[in-house]
Amino acid sequence: MMNVETLTIKKAREILAKKEISPEELTQAFLKRAHEENPRLNAYLSIFENAPGGIPCAVKDLIMVEGEKCTAGSKILENYVASYDATVVKKLRAQGVSILGKTNLDDSAMGTTGENSAFGPTLNPYDHTRVAGGSSSGSVAVVAAGMALFALGSETGGSARLPASWTGTVGFKPTYGRISRHGLIPMASSLDQVAPITKTVEDAALVMNMIAGHDALDSTTSQLAVPDYSRALDEDIKGLRVAVPKEYFAKGLDSQVEAAIKKAITQLEALGAHVSEVSLPMTDYALATYYIIVPAEVSANLARLDGIRYGYASQGDNLLEVYEKSRSEGFGKEVQRRIMIGTYTLSAGYYDAYYKKAQQVRTLICRDFDRVFKDHDVIVGPTSPVMAPKLGEFKDPLQFYLADVFTVQANLAGLCGISVPCGFGEIDGVKLPIGLQIMGNKFEEAKILQVAHAYESR
Repeated sequence: MMNVETLTIKKAREILAKKEISPEELTQAFLKRAHEENPRLNAYLSIFENAPGGIPCAVKDLIMVEGEKCTAGSKILENYVASYDATVVKKLRAQGVSILGKTNLDDSAMGTTGENSAFGPTLNPYDHTRVAGGSSSGSVAVVAAGMALFALGSETGGSARLPASWTGTVGFKPTYGRISRHGLIPMASSLDQVAPITKTVEDAALVMNMIAGHDALDSTTSQLAVPDYSRALDEDIKGLRVAVPKEYFAKGLDSQVEAAIKKAITQLEALGAHVSEVSLPMTDYALATYYIIVPAEVSANLARLDGIRYGYASQGDNLLEVYEKSRSEGFGKEVQRRIMIGTYTLSAGYYDAYYKKAQQVRTLICRDFDRVFKDHDVIVGPTSPVMAPKLGEFKDPLQFYLADVFTVQANLAGLCGISVPCGFGEIDGVKLPIGLQIMGNKFEEAKILQVAHAYESR
């Protein structure tokens, strides 16, 4: 009997090719599982009962699927219906993929835990008292709980890698420009990227083969040829140069996470990789830089959601009151906070002191990575400094922001990265997943997939 919880894309293709099961039966099996598990986890915001037969996939509710709601996890877009398919959705459909539904996320993709959604938090399949992580909370949960073979999330500062590390899944962040953003509701356009979430590294490579490439509808996509990501998976990593930043093992890193990461690094050495410690001195400035640049772009991108042209509209005595009430009632507190910060940093008199300075520091962060990649193939370290926190455990916004400390740099520098499960820690008698992060230089996705697959296989 087919076990949907452990089924992979590769295995599903094999049993479909052998006609051991029909595409319709495969889809129905996952729909059944979704109906059983979703009431407990709140991972799907909508389930498509009439999904056609095919490889079952879920899509973050920030990515357009024609004729279906696209809420972005926000009240302000609660009833917005997409008028077209995102490019990635078109590509998936062309490859025989069936979209089962749209997944939960933090309001407008702003959050670290998945608790900011206007439609309630997504729970962690490993422990229902804990968060799944964000902002791609629903996408990681449906994969971890066997409610979809894979899912599409999105990345602005670690929104696929971090929740993947907390749910024992594989979260993949491609190089900026490798995948089309056409049909992805923007948050911070210079950092956003569609991100596959899978059960295995091999599946991540298969999904990348389906969705990567230039798109005439997105001028930021690269015209570089897309390799077959699956071909490099089984190549030996003997002699590969692995960098371990000393800044990633500073105060604040959970001791169980540190032990699991160091064990994983030892295993890479056993596979023949050359490991050396390096320094990324701008690490200490990455979070501050990220949380100036992102709110600034948020302020600009979300200006269109004003109660007039799109989404939720409140009543007021004049136009200004309509604007104010629609946005204050339609957006959650974290979204409002980032809009205010972003508007402030872009305002006259403060632009040079904050936004311009942050962009200058961003350049220094890029140079940090350029220097390391001259002598190394990949960079490894923790995905998150901690394991999945309990619901409500993070009280202060700064706690949410600090959880992104190891992930935001790849987005600021436009690099590729992946989080793969590397063991478990234990809190209150419950085993919780830990993620190993592997980062690569721009457009070197094949290399990090190769290293991740070698580690995963071992």
